[in-house]
Amino acid sequence: MEGKMIGPGPYRATKLWNETIKLFRGGMPLKRHWAYFRSYDNSFTGSEAVDWLHELLKRNHNFGPEVTRYQTLQLLRKFMKNHVVEDVKGRYGKEDFEDSGQVYRFPPTSPLKPLPQRPPVSENCDLPRLIRWDDYEELPQPEKIPMKSLILNSETWNKRHSIAIGEVHECKIIRRSDITPKQVDQIWKKMTIAHLQRVLGLKTMDGVLDPKHVNDKHIIHNVFSVNKTGIVIVKNKAEDMPYWVLSAMKCLANWPNGRETKQPMYPGFERDVLRTVAEYFQRLKEPLLTFQLYEVFVNILSLLQQKEVAAEALQVCSLLLPPANRRRLQLLLRLMARVCQNPALPPLNDTIATRTLMVQTFSRCILGSAEEVDLDELLATKLVTFMMEHHDSVLRVPSNLHRHVEDHLSHLRRVQIKYAGADTDASLVSPSYCRKISRAEFEEQRVSSSQGPMQELLEGLIADTELSAKDKRKRLKQFQKSYPEIYRRRFPTAESKAAVLPEKAPRLKPQLMLLTLKKPFQPFQRSWSFRA
Repeated sequence: MEGKMIGPGPYRATKLWNETIKLFRGGMPLKRHWAYFRSYDNSFTGSEAVDWLHELLKRNHNFGPEVTRYQTLQLLRKFMKNHVVEDVKGRYGKEDFEDSGQVYRFPPTSPLKPLPQRPPVSENCDLPRLIRWDDYEELPQPEKIPMKSLILNSETWNKRHSIAIGEVHECKIIRRSDITPKQVDQIWKKMTIAHLQRVLGLKTMDGVLDPKHVNDKHIIHNVFSVNKTGIVIVKNKAEDMPYWVLSAMKCLANWPNGRETKQPMYPGFERDVLRTVAEYFQRLKEPLLTFQLYEVFVNILSLLQQKEVAAEALQVCSLLLPPANRRRLQLLLRLMARVCQNPALPPLNDTIATRTLMVQTFSRCILGSAEEVDLDELLATKLVTFMMEHHDSVLRVPSNLHRHVEDHLSHLRRVQIKYAGADTDASLVSPSYCRKISRAEFEEQRVSSSQGPMQELLEGLIADTELSAKDKRKRLKQFQKSYPEIYRRRFPTAESKAAVLPEKAPRLKPQLMLLTLKKPFQPFQRSWSFRA
């Protein structure tokens, strides 16, 4: 029984808790056991429960193979506390679940946790409205210069006929007023939350993220105030980690090159350094991912099988963190990764592998919930393992989001033409796309869109009194070749054409004019004369 994958959505941690209980109660083998001088049917020992639940959690896609036996025992103790299981005497709550031969059983009823009911978060009220092109100022229009009315003669007709003429609506040149820094911050906040919602594949962020908890100043700082390696720069030194913690982390991350000559060297020195770093993070008031963003990061857990999508979701979500928390998270994940990959570092624990030790030590320092702690350790283990293995990519500034915001701001700053009756902000609501059409559809649209102007052009040509009859017939013949349909509708019969253009008078053939000769024509005759 591997169970179903709980996808993104509100209250995912509660759904996982209920799903785990269903799988445990429905699949745990029950037997007859002897305890307290009697036998108990439909029961199981503590060791049997740990073995079976541990294998179940490792096969379950919601948790994964990183789950340890100790974490499974901790979960069963939470089951005991919440009366999911009880001992054979009916005790629960204060009693502790033991990984031993002690006998336990399921109570007759094991109520699941109800999903919290709270009013949905309204995006329209909490999120700032993006600047629209409706918020514009008109550019001063130049004074009208008196112009001579256009007379459609043969020259102007040729110019108009040589290009495709379409109907142009009345328009005005507009531009946005200067965008204030506060408006830029609001745009970053709005588009960051929208991008995160799109990556998570959610229709709404209700129950997952309250926009009131998102600080737009944090987003701006996390995007632009970073060093060459992408680590956040904190200007206020009081918000940064103490020097001795940074020194200890540097020493452990660059071992053995990170050791300073003045530091004492003794067996177990590296373990003391790790203990110093761990104590600092464990004493923080809240996890590095904050209580307010707990539900968002729990939802990202459902995307870990899609590594690129999960990495992008973590990139966007980490921008919502306070800059000092994000800097701590970046430095801690880099330390954990380097320690796990350093073969020169001595073992930090005699029984636990270094990778497992890193995850167990710092997972609860990274992810945790203020209200619900039932599955925190299991969920944190899975998320922290993924973030540690991909620490170079999961905390980068998301390039797609950065580009989209910059393009949007550039669009708002440039001058634009507003046509009468057009929605100037339509491009900001949803992008428009071109649809490929056939050649027949193109020809049909070309003809239909140009018929109106061409009919006006034809009527103007007919009514032009300055054109000679010869030129007018020549232009009409050219128009007939280019737009036969329009010409045929205007002149359906020869009589309609004759009413506009009178028929040309027939040309008379010149008559042969014979010269009148005074004498009749006589053929030449040679005469011979003889001289005496």
